[in-house]
Amino acid sequence: MPLGLDLHLDLTRGRPGRSLEEALRAAITDGRLAPDTRLPAARSLAADLGISRNTVADVYAQLAAEGWLTARVGAGTWVAHRGTAASGARPAPVRKRPWVGLRAGIPSTTVFGRREWTTAVRQAVLDASAADLGYPDPAGTPQLRAALAAYLARTRGVVARQDSIVVGHGYAELLGLVCRALRNRGAERVAVEQYGHDSHRRVIAAAGLTVVPVPVDEDGAEVRLLERLGVSAVVLTPAHQFPVGVPLAPDRHRWLASWAGRTGALVIEDDYDGEFRYDRRTIGALQSLAPDRVAYVGTASKATVPAIGLAWGVLPGWLLPDVLEQRDLSGARPSALNELALARYLTDHHYDRSVRRLRATYRMRRARLAQVTAEELPGCEVTGLSAGLQCLLTLPPHVPEDAVLREALDRGLRLEGLGSFSCEGAPGDLPPALAIGYAEPAPAQYDRALQLLVESIRSASPAGAALARPRTR
Repeated sequence: MPLGLDLHLDLTRGRPGRSLEEALRAAITDGRLAPDTRLPAARSLAADLGISRNTVADVYAQLAAEGWLTARVGAGTWVAHRGTAASGARPAPVRKRPWVGLRAGIPSTTVFGRREWTTAVRQAVLDASAADLGYPDPAGTPQLRAALAAYLARTRGVVARQDSIVVGHGYAELLGLVCRALRNRGAERVAVEQYGHDSHRRVIAAAGLTVVPVPVDEDGAEVRLLERLGVSAVVLTPAHQFPVGVPLAPDRHRWLASWAGRTGALVIEDDYDGEFRYDRRTIGALQSLAPDRVAYVGTASKATVPAIGLAWGVLPGWLLPDVLEQRDLSGARPSALNELALARYLTDHHYDRSVRRLRATYRMRRARLAQVTAEELPGCEVTGLSAGLQCLLTLPPHVPEDAVLREALDRGLRLEGLGSFSCEGAPGDLPPALAIGYAEPAPAQYDRALQLLVESIRSASPAGAALARPRTR
C-alpha cells in the first residue's frame, strides 16, 4: 500500500475523472485547500480513492493547465496562488509597518540557547521510560519537580520539597488554580498591588473573588493596610514590584509573614524575575519566612522563552490537595515531554548559564537606557532597582503619559504608561511615568527603539525644545 498524505474529497457517482476534478476545484474555491497546500502523490490518492493512477495524473495535469495547481519538479503537486500559478511567480508580500517594542515584562527571544534546549529535548526523549510517555502526574513529572526543588533552594532560598511543587502552563494558570481553591475554602476578597497586570486581576475575579487594591510606595506595597481590608489572601511581587521596580522593604517582609500566620491568610508570591538582580544584592524569596502561609510561583519564561510555557508553584501542604483538585477539574496539564526537557535543562545547568547570559545583556541595556536618558531627556529619570526586565522612566510634570504613547504609536514604537497598570477606579499616587521594558527588542533594534523613545517624549512636550539638549563630544 503506497504511503502519502491524507486528503478528504467527496466524489459523486459517475465518471471518476470528472468527479475528482470537480471535487478538487470546489475544495480550492471554498478555501478547504489553501494556496501552497501539498496534494498527495497521484499513486497514493488513486489507491485511497480506488481509481486509476492515470486518472489522477490526468486530473492534476488539467487543473495545473487551468492555473488551479502547480507542479514542482521533484517536489510534487501544490495548490497554486490563483492568477500567479501560470508564471510560477509569488504574490508580492504586503509591506507592514515595522514595529519595535519597549514593553514591560517582555523577555528577549533572540538570545535563547536553542542548541542547548535542543540537546535537552533530545536527551529527555531518549531517556524517557514508557511510563514517562503516558499520562503525567497532575502535579508534574517527578524529574522536573525534583530539579526545581534543588534549583529554587539554591538560587532563591525557597523551602521546597519535590512533593510540594505543582507545575503549570504559566503563572496565570497557577494563579487561577490557587484562587479557585481559595474560593472553595470560603475566601471572598484578595488584595493586589495597586500597580500590576490587569490580566492577573481578571484571573482573580474570574475565580469569583473580589479584587482589593493596596497602594504602592517607595518601599513596595503598603502591606500594613491588609489588617483592615478583610482579605483572605494577597498577591505580591516582593522582590521587584511590577512595574514600579522597588523591592518590598525588609520590615514589611517580616510584618507580612507575621500577619499571614496570625490571620491564616495566604500570600501569593509572584517571583517573576527574581534571578535578574544586577547590583549583586540578592533579595531572597519571601516564602522562606513563612513556608506554610506563602504560595511561591515562578516561571521559566523570563530565563528561557515564553514558548516553553512552564511555571511552578511551591505550595503549603494544606493548600496542595485543593489546587490539585482544581487541576483535575480543569482537565489541562502541561506537556510531560516539555517538563522532562526542562528538568534536563536545569540539571545540566543550561538554565543557570541562560540566566547569566541574559543578566549580562539586560544589565548593559538598562545602563544604556540610563545613559540616553541623562544625555537626551532632561527632566526624566530612570528609577527602581537595578534588576529585572524593566524600569520606570518618570516624566516631567508637563508631559502627559497619553501624549507620549500617541507619539510613540505614530512612530511604530510600542510603549506602556504606568497608568495602564493601575487598578481601574483606583488611581495611584505616583507621578506620570513610562514602564520601559529593555529586554524586548532584538539587539539590532535596541538603539533605534531608544531613539524613537526620545523623539516621542520630546514631541509630546508642550515645550518640546526645552527637552532637547545638545550632545557633548
